[in-house]
Amino acid sequence: MPKTITMRLDDDAYRLFQTYADRDNRSLSNFIETAALRFIRETETLEAYEMAEIQGNAALNASLKRGLRDAKGKRGSFV
Repeated sequence: MPKTITMRLDDDAYRLFQTYADRDNRSLSNFIETAALRFIRETETLEAYEMAEIQGNAALNASLKRGLRDAKGKRGSFV
């Protein structure tokens, strides 16, 4: 079920958002929601296929585990 939130925007941000919402023929709230979701999707750390590739790479996982053990044991140095 949709939720309602309240946001406080300064005048410049409001005008900017409204300008882009008008250009996309969207309501202000729909523009902000769409822009926020797009930002999150574009900046996620990994895509699902990338994570599957990492998890399926036994040599990489062994190396990461060794590195974690070394870091916890304070062995090695940053290069």
